[in-house]
Amino acid sequence: MATTPRRPTNPKDAAEALFKPAKKVAAPAIERPAIPNTKELVSLKLDSDVLAFFQSDGPGWQDRINDTLRSAMKESVDRG
Repeated sequence: MATTPRRPTNPKDAAEALFKPAKKVAAPAIERPAIPNTKELVSLKLDSDVLAFFQSDGPGWQDRINDTLRSAMKESVDRG
């Protein structure tokens, strides 16, 4: 009858085995449909003069940029 020792024969190997990263199965990404008419936070680089133009009229400059981009988008769709 074989008995196992109470302590591992090589403590270093036993310690390293404890710290090996566990292989976790990643949960599948859930794609949710975009909620209509919501705004998303983005980072956008604009030329400083373009930014100054939209900010010169005061608060609401982000909405004015959005409106301008929407107009350009609609014109592009109408042409195409």
